[in-house]
Amino acid sequence: MPAAIAAGVLLLIVLPIVSSYNGLVTKQESVDQSFADLDGQLQRRNDLIPNLVSAVRGILNQEQEVFGELARARSAYAGASSPEEKFAASGQVEAGIGRLLAIVENFPELRSSENVLDLQTQLEGTENRIAQARRDYNGSVTSYNVNRRRFPRSIVAGLFGFDRKPLFEADDGAREVPEVDLGGSSTPR
Repeated sequence: MPAAIAAGVLLLIVLPIVSSYNGLVTKQESVDQSFADLDGQLQRRNDLIPNLVSAVRGILNQEQEVFGELARARSAYAGASSPEEKFAASGQVEAGIGRLLAIVENFPELRSSENVLDLQTQLEGTENRIAQARRDYNGSVTSYNVNRRRFPRSIVAGLFGFDRKPLFEADDGAREVPEVDLGGSSTPR
């Protein structure tokens, strides 16, 4: 009888811990998969940028500052290793793309170029996929973070090192409209 009581108490303690641990592992893997999907879309955008820059550069050679800004932003993204670094680099890429697209919109010879139009369409589609991947990622992160904070999972999370995951937040500069000066030889920063 004492062995059965001890086994029952042990089951009442072990089952919730195992269940909580497995639930957190599932949520964490969901976050990792969502990040991988987002990272894939961000990489696709980074792969499209050189093509767009080449098409625009061939027609409009004076916007070297924008081209340099995009090259630096792409390098920062390629060198980023953590989600936080990739998010920051992504914001730099978005700012550069915004400036480049503003230039394209203001030059009729660029708007009429078939290559530029095709690349703009591809980039626009990629931006839509990135927006959806961000929503999915943030949804997974929120679900994971909420689960790891709920009792008794908060105890299990602390014991087994399930740390809080960061949400993807827009860079401060992403809310600003890019400035384009069509009177000079380059776009101001």
